[in-house]
Amino acid sequence: MYDVFTIVRDNWELFLLGQYPHGPLGGLVNTLVLSALALIIAFPLSILLAIARISPFGWLRLPATVWVYVLRGIPLLMVIFWTYFLVPVLIGRNISGFTTMLCTLVIYQSAYLSEIVRSGIQGLPSGQFEASRALGMGYFRTLGWVILPQALYNSLPSLISQFVSIIKETTLGYVINVQEMTFAANQVNNQLLTKPFQVYVILAVTYYILCYSLTRLATAVERRIERKRQGDAGTPAGTALGGAVPSSEPSR
Repeated sequence: MYDVFTIVRDNWELFLLGQYPHGPLGGLVNTLVLSALALIIAFPLSILLAIARISPFGWLRLPATVWVYVLRGIPLLMVIFWTYFLVPVLIGRNISGFTTMLCTLVIYQSAYLSEIVRSGIQGLPSGQFEASRALGMGYFRTLGWVILPQALYNSLPSLISQFVSIIKETTLGYVINVQEMTFAANQVNNQLLTKPFQVYVILAVTYYILCYSLTRLATAVERRIERKRQGDAGTPAGTALGGAVPSSEPSR
C-alpha cells in the first residue's frame, strides 16, 4: 500500500497531464477531453440518425438503420484500425492518434447515442405528436419544438451513462499511441519496471472513481426526472394553468 502512495506522489503529474507542458497533453485530462469531444460531436449526428430511424421516409430510414446495426455489430477495435488506415487514404495525409481516436469514437458512438435518442422519442405519448400535427405544425417542426426537447431531457441519465462507456473505450486508444491515461500508466510502469501491479491498481482505481461518480450522477438525474414526472402528474389542472382549483361545494 505504501508503494501505491509513493508512486502517486512521485508521478501524479504524469498520470494527470502526461508529458505536458514539456510534451503533448496526456493522462487523465486528455482522456476527459477526448471523451467530452467525442460526445459533443457525436450527439448532433445521433439526433439526425434517430430522426431518420423513425422517419416515415424509407430513403432516410433504411441507410440510418444499416449504419446503426453495422456499427453496433462490430468491435470498436476494428473500427479503430479501419479509421487509422482509411482516413489518411481518403484525405491524403496522416493524422494524429488523438484525431484518429476522436473520429472513431464519433462514428461508433453515433450509433449507440442514436438509439438512446430514438428510445426517448418513442417513449413519449403518441398523442403529443398527433396534437401538434392537428394544430398545423409540420413533421420536422413538431419534432424540433415539441418532441425532441422532452425526449432529450428524459434521456439525460442514459446519455451520462453512455459518457461513462466512452471514457472506458478511450483506453483502446493505447494501441495507436493516443496519450491518454492508460498510455501514461504504461510510461510510469516503464520507468519503475518492478511495480506493474501497483501502477495498474492506481489506473483501475482512478477509472473506478471517475466512472462511479458519473454513474451516481446519472442516478441522481434519473431520480430528479422521476420526481418531476410525479409532481407534474399530481398537479391539479387548474393549478397547472395558474388558476384556482374550483370548489366542489355549491355556492350559497
